[in-house]
Amino acid sequence: MNKYIFHKNSFSTEELNLIDEAFSKIPVKKSSFYALESNELVELSAIREQLGCDVSRLEASFDAKAIRLFVTDMDSTFISIECIDEIADMLGIKAQVSGITEAAMRGELDFEASLTQRVALLKGLPVEELQRVYDERLTLNPGAEELILFLKESNIKLALVSGGFTFFTDKLKDRLGLDYTLANTLGIEDGRLTGKVVGDIIGAQAKADLLLALSNELAINASQVISMGDGANDLLMMDEAGLSVAYHAKPTVQAQTDIQLNNAGLNAVVDLLKA
Repeated sequence: MNKYIFHKNSFSTEELNLIDEAFSKIPVKKSSFYALESNELVELSAIREQLGCDVSRLEASFDAKAIRLFVTDMDSTFISIECIDEIADMLGIKAQVSGITEAAMRGELDFEASLTQRVALLKGLPVEELQRVYDERLTLNPGAEELILFLKESNIKLALVSGGFTFFTDKLKDRLGLDYTLANTLGIEDGRLTGKVVGDIIGAQAKADLLLALSNELAINASQVISMGDGANDLLMMDEAGLSVAYHAKPTVQAQTDIQLNNAGLNAVVDLLKA
């Protein structure tokens, strides 16, 4: 029996009739969403467009109460910006760097090589400008606080993994009380960026490896893990999770994941865990 989640707080009578027509069943109102169970395998693209909201399908094998680890990408997923693009803006080269970022996220460029190329363009930037990005431009995506609170109340560990930088993940870990973080370290000498990454680059495989290492540490299996991201460098990580969530993601990512969220905030993940 599949469970369908409608990520919307209220529906009109007309919208409920549309759902009834598609699923031969009226959904049940939950706290901030609607849900129904059905053996039907309904094609969701049309109903999503008609309702103007995200609709998710959870297979019968999904056990929300068994989830013990949530692993998420940072840039443009957990937070609203691509940090490297905003850092580049401090040098007046945002357009140049963001074009490379976009291509890498679509899977058109090798992530590690593209990151090396982008970081090299930042050489000489005073480290104080990173703090400006954090203070002035970095915001959590909608629903982040609600998601964090629910994960803590449910004893689900949260790992923030990023092809971005420890300067930002470390601050978010302290501020939000996150359990684990992983990111790249920017080289700094005499108070300026060197244009290099210190140590191995955190790319697609490193993200997947962290998920597997944490699963081993927590003595859990894939079915107890949810992973979320938006770019091609998140796919290996999401492949290792029992449930993969594409959050406002690139088309190639949406095509290869279990759940696609394009309208809702991060609190829609809570809907999946409450359903």
